[in-house]
Amino acid sequence: MRIVALAGGIGGARFLRGLQAAAPAAEITVIGNTGDDITLFGLRVCPDLDTVMYTLGGGINEAQGWGRTDESFTVKEELLEYGVGPSWFGLGDRDFATHIVRTQMLAAGYPLSAVTEALCDRWQPGVRLIPMTDDQVETHVVIDELDTGRSDGAGWSGAKRRRAIHFQEWWVRLRASIPAESIALVGAEDAKPAPGVLEAIEAADVVLFPPSNPVVSIGTILSVPGVRAAVAAKTVVGVSPIIGGAPVRGMADACLTAIGVETSAQAVAELYGPELVNGWLVAEADSGVRVDGMEVRSRPLLMSDPEATAAIARAALDLAEELA
Repeated sequence: MRIVALAGGIGGARFLRGLQAAAPAAEITVIGNTGDDITLFGLRVCPDLDTVMYTLGGGINEAQGWGRTDESFTVKEELLEYGVGPSWFGLGDRDFATHIVRTQMLAAGYPLSAVTEALCDRWQPGVRLIPMTDDQVETHVVIDELDTGRSDGAGWSGAKRRRAIHFQEWWVRLRASIPAESIALVGAEDAKPAPGVLEAIEAADVVLFPPSNPVVSIGTILSVPGVRAAVAAKTVVGVSPIIGGAPVRGMADACLTAIGVETSAQAVAELYGPELVNGWLVAEADSGVRVDGMEVRSRPLLMSDPEATAAIARAALDLAEELA
């Protein structure tokens, strides 16, 4: 079986590990989100690609779901002694090494897809990991925040100003505490799918949407010209990232609110639509979800341990085979 999965970070990576257990003989291609990528300390950081690579390669910090195991933060601490930030993004010493290698290769002219392949040579994740594009796409968030830099003579004015910030600043530093007025995918409309992306989708027996963020992970991948149309031509099964009206992990609710979508398994299914997704797995708490033209099945969806995660992946594959 040839499987393509569109994946973000933690939730996608953990689902993929279950998918490997559920279909050990399958040929799995993962198209990774790069909209979260950011340049820090002169280094190009690809959080979602690295989370998939570390998780499937056995180097992830299991407790937090991102970053390296057995990590230290000496470099970050020394940078702060120099007054160099940002301090809110937790790059560890082992993680720095990955970003140094990536940045050196990019500076030498290698595209991100080739760099990712080279990094995976070390980690051996057991899947083919391809970035959605070799072009730079960055997710920016527009927020209204209190302008504390103005005074009317009687104290701070309390006026608000609107500005765009990188998604990582909103997500990591602010913890999405300031509502997003909108989310913009800068560079997406001019991007091209990375080599192998469309070919892998065309050759796939099934395309899976893991329980990744539907707005800033899977939605970003689908925004790359040509990807949505290629996916829509295949049998597609998605796993809901929303259980009982709340995200399984993270702050997907803040992202959905920013685009005017309710935080529910029903609303996310409708966001994708039956023209894109053929089968939709929801939690037992959401068994009442119904979407015309989409086959909806309820299953336990908490990835509480490897066995439970493998069972979810197996259910997705079973539904895909039935629909095909």
